[in-house]
Amino acid sequence: MKENQLVQNTIDFVKEELKNAEGGHDWFHIERVFNTSKLILNHEDGDSLIVQLAALLHDIADPKFHGGDESLGPKIAEKFLESQSVDEETRAHVVNIIKNMSFKNSLEKNNRKAFASKELHIVQDADRLDAIGAIGIARAFNYGGFKNRELYNPEISPNLNITKEEYKKSTAPTINHFYEKLLLLKEKMNTPTGKQLAEQRHQFMLNYLEQFYKEWNGDE
Repeated sequence: MKENQLVQNTIDFVKEELKNAEGGHDWFHIERVFNTSKLILNHEDGDSLIVQLAALLHDIADPKFHGGDESLGPKIAEKFLESQSVDEETRAHVVNIIKNMSFKNSLEKNNRKAFASKELHIVQDADRLDAIGAIGIARAFNYGGFKNRELYNPEISPNLNITKEEYKKSTAPTINHFYEKLLLLKEKMNTPTGKQLAEQRHQFMLNYLEQFYKEWNGDE
């Protein structure tokens, strides 16, 4: 099968699978990560097909919408790629990227990356870029609304030493998420291109928070 046809088949599959997904983790999130991955790939070395497939399949079954099951996404991706007669080496690489993408895994004590590749770094940067800046803010509040969380509560401080399990179970106000994840992502970018793209988005979030607190406290 030609690469273009495989990519199109994957797009069609993901669109169908995520047609009822929460707004911050829907097809449009996948499309943005896909496009940003290709943008980064223009400036970094990596296998184009693996990057595209991993970007498209990375959130095919996000654990937070499937009872915390971290094995479901890789299984679905593997089964789909098998159905497309993708070779074993490529399948294994894409599945390993999906297994190692998550921010929450970096919160584990003594976390050792069992897998790393240039392609993982590219797709991970693209995914993290979609979690910051204007889009990242919109996604954070969309998910907070989906979970009926407070916007902000001055009496609930961010957990700056949050563990993976605490992160997964957190019901904290959405503003806390900035300090527990979003503002940390700039320093977690892997590629020079990812780092460069993160700078402006990071600053946008800082400006937003400054304005948020002014409005909250009536200090304008």
